[in-house]
Amino acid sequence: MTTLTTIAAGIEILAAEERKSAEVTDWAARIGWVVGLLLFVALVYWLMRQGWKWRGSLQSDLPEPSPVTGDGGTPLAVLEGRYHGSTTAGQWLDRIVAHGLGVRSRVELTLTEAGLDVVRPGARDFHIPRAALREARLDKGIAGKVLAEGGLLVLTWEHGGTLIDSGFRSDRAAEHNDWVATLNNLITTTEGAR
Repeated sequence: MTTLTTIAAGIEILAAEERKSAEVTDWAARIGWVVGLLLFVALVYWLMRQGWKWRGSLQSDLPEPSPVTGDGGTPLAVLEGRYHGSTTAGQWLDRIVAHGLGVRSRVELTLTEAGLDVVRPGARDFHIPRAALREARLDKGIAGKVLAEGGLLVLTWEHGGTLIDSGFRSDRAAEHNDWVATLNNLITTTEGAR
């Protein structure tokens, strides 16, 4: 009987320990950590924004791109997809942010005899004159966007004495090869006419 009494007493002790309330959370410390984390994130965002503005001021000598006129004639090719930004030609990490050229967006490209119209909803549209076009190629990356080999249509053009690479990706990647051929053909005939 004493063994049963001992077991019963042990069970009562365990049951009594389970009925204790859980430890109270230190809310002041938690709120302090959350506020500190939010302040840190805000500081990082502010520093990134200042860097973007600083880069834009360094590139302020670049003239503003021509606006889209829409009177270039019959479209030779049309592409819908994404604009991934522009960089200094040959330097795929040197993003150009002046005049909104660094803003990623949806895009509709229209190639005509007059040049290339770049229409970007939510960002500044611009026109690349036919005489400014230098080269079209397939590549794998541009300033913060890396894709599979040949996944990016890169167009090199001259603006204000600076060669610029602009990266585009079609919604239908199979169009890229046709665009490269069409653009390079247009560039070749332009150079032949000079």
